[in-house]
Amino acid sequence: MKVQERLLKYVSYWTTSEDNKDVIPSTDRQFVLADVLAEELKELGLEQVKRDEHCYVYGLLPATKGYENKKAMGFIAHMDTAPSFSGKDIKPQIIENYDGKDVVLPGNGDVIKVSDFPHLTSLKGRTLITTDGTTLLGADDKAGIADILTAVEEVIAEKVPHGDIWIGFTPDEEVGAGADLFDLDYFKAEYAYTVDGDYEGEVAYENFNAASAHFTIRGVNVHPGSAKDIMVNAASIACEIQSLLPEQETPEHTEGREGFYHLDEMHGDVNEAHLDYIVRDHDSEMFEKRQQVLRKIEGKMNQKYGAGTVTLKLTESYRNMLEVIEKNFFVVENAKKAIQAVGLEPISLPVRGGTDGARLSFMGLPCPNLGTGGYAFHGPKEHVTVEGMETVVKIIKEIIKNPVDK
Repeated sequence: MKVQERLLKYVSYWTTSEDNKDVIPSTDRQFVLADVLAEELKELGLEQVKRDEHCYVYGLLPATKGYENKKAMGFIAHMDTAPSFSGKDIKPQIIENYDGKDVVLPGNGDVIKVSDFPHLTSLKGRTLITTDGTTLLGADDKAGIADILTAVEEVIAEKVPHGDIWIGFTPDEEVGAGADLFDLDYFKAEYAYTVDGDYEGEVAYENFNAASAHFTIRGVNVHPGSAKDIMVNAASIACEIQSLLPEQETPEHTEGREGFYHLDEMHGDVNEAHLDYIVRDHDSEMFEKRQQVLRKIEGKMNQKYGAGTVTLKLTESYRNMLEVIEKNFFVVENAKKAIQAVGLEPISLPVRGGTDGARLSFMGLPCPNLGTGGYAFHGPKEHVTVEGMETVVKIIKEIIKNPVDK
């Protein structure tokens, strides 16, 4: 099956995950695609294929004769799509010989503008796949799944010699839980690659250190006509907390390795209010300083308004995988050689987010991230090219052709 056929097949399945669920997977609908992928792995001839009770899919392509002494490698992608936008009833638009200009989305008349996405001009002449504008596309990360399985199918058909190759597909990556129950006792790769990035020549091995911060503000609500020296307005204190954070250290004012505080949600009234932040920084020392700023704000508010008025809960989400990858840098070097072998220049930009690979790296599986050939994920302007995906297939095959000795 061609990579384009696979992508169009996989995006037809509704696999949107959901936030704030205490179960994996967060949505049962992810099982449908998981079962399809498990069956496809079996049809390709992989062994030890399993879809477990938590919706993780595993499979092994055993080493060819004479390659048993190579380190087992792995390739991983996620099945869910982001809850930030609808992933149901996706209607892809396929544009052959794309002209490199603005793209009108037929479902609602919205436009993917070159002024917003300058890389579009470099895609001229390719086959471009977009949404119709009413949903996201789901190339994040179903393009990654299609890239991996097409590469595996071609490796088998072409009888490419290889060591053990493990394949893994995860649920709930988009809600930060993709690596939570990943079974490294079953998935016996010694290093791996997530295929979950953008540009097809990308190999990313730096990501944010990340935490979530939740402020709970408890007020005292009395009639405003007799409120002097009694009322404590939780909603006003919430606004004050936000005002104490650096105005320029937010996502809309930062780039590259610059960290930020992001007010993701706020709600409440005089009696009680809540603020939810995500906190990010590539530098571990700066990351700790950002958390300390929030702790000091908590203390300042309680000193001003009374003990127990403000409660801060900080929860670390993931850390910068560079700490692990720099000790196993061969995984990056091998990917860069593979990218160069297909005629591209490798790009390694710091990821302004996280991946399953970051979590898995700290679990003992060094796991940088490869591009998929897609762009503008998590919204209705998501797009991917067939040629980009075909290039990723070639890159994966080049990595497979050059296994590492144990």
